[in-house]
Amino acid sequence: MFTYTFGMEETLAIAVALLLLGRWIKEIFTVLKRFFIPAPVIGGIIFSFVTLFGHETGTFQFTFDAQLKNLLMLAFFTTIGFAASFKMLLTGGYAVALFLGCSIGLILVQNTIGISISYLFDQNLFMGLATGSISLTGGHGTSAAFGPLLVDKGLEAGLTASIASATFGLVAGCMIGGPIGKRLMARYNLKASEEQINHVVENPDIIEGKLTKEQKNIDEPLLFSATCYIIIAMGIGHFIILGLSAVNITIPAYLGPMMVAAAIRNYLDFFHKNVPLHSINVIGAIALQLFLAIALMTMNLWELSALAVPLVTILLVQTIVMALFAYFITFRVMGKDYDAAVIATGHCGFGMGATPNAMANMETFTGANGQSPKAFFVVPIVGALFIDFVNSAILSFFLAFLPA
Repeated sequence: MFTYTFGMEETLAIAVALLLLGRWIKEIFTVLKRFFIPAPVIGGIIFSFVTLFGHETGTFQFTFDAQLKNLLMLAFFTTIGFAASFKMLLTGGYAVALFLGCSIGLILVQNTIGISISYLFDQNLFMGLATGSISLTGGHGTSAAFGPLLVDKGLEAGLTASIASATFGLVAGCMIGGPIGKRLMARYNLKASEEQINHVVENPDIIEGKLTKEQKNIDEPLLFSATCYIIIAMGIGHFIILGLSAVNITIPAYLGPMMVAAAIRNYLDFFHKNVPLHSINVIGAIALQLFLAIALMTMNLWELSALAVPLVTILLVQTIVMALFAYFITFRVMGKDYDAAVIATGHCGFGMGATPNAMANMETFTGANGQSPKAFFVVPIVGALFIDFVNSAILSFFLAFLPA
């Protein structure tokens, strides 16, 4: 068998090529755009099928330098920490807190279901996390980050199962959102008010409520400032990880930088100082795309063969539970009115895929029934600012205490 090891530069170049390939394919097959399948996922999966062919035929195999992938992962999660603003949670008010509570409840339910069914199938219990909030509420970014941790816990297919589940969730979340909303409207005789029907959504920025000067005039000084914030948080966070390791406390490597970033953000908020958040998010988005491409192109698809039945079973159950959760819990907690029905519709895309899926669900639903400014404010704030941070913290708890 021919074996080749790609160095850091080669690994990055392949990742960029696959990212560009994924974007090109999305332009051709618009259905991929409709379900918000990320470009690096498309390119990475295509490459993983190439490596699958090499493995099955015994003709070739590739190995890759992992250092850059780990650095990009740390950078991405550090940018998530900068979004965790307690001030914004208070500004969002009661509705944001309620929806965040619903989202946390769903995370716990998803992991409990995944672990329980994995136990029934006599599978590694960490399979439950791969098919739980890692892939569903977390999406591809969290899947690519936590997959290797699951491998370290003994689930060899941890990365592959997480990515496969995340891709399934993107499609399933978009498919169930509309029917749930329509059923709620019919069951409770809900209608949008005249004001909502005539309201025009201006697509405001979800953090500041409008386009900021930074967003309009992003430049080298702003990007440099954002880069400094990220690197400083990563550096301090690494020392925290080392300090905890010295006293035999082990936490995921990304958690230290993420917590430091959150502390910096809230410190600056308290003293009414600005953080270049948009520039930080731009850097985070680039890091995520490259990280995803590298993570997916190194997947071992042949590891899924033994997990096919339990994987499909868990994901089907998760889809049903997501629909029931949105219908019976999210809708009621958020007020049992038209806005609550829109939020429940969005929660299906949000809880099974990602925030863009939630927005797509709500845009389609409100386009036919009337706008819901409350829903378009609440859902993206929780999705962009809080859920990844909270999900990562909860998953870290499960990883620490779940028996291998």
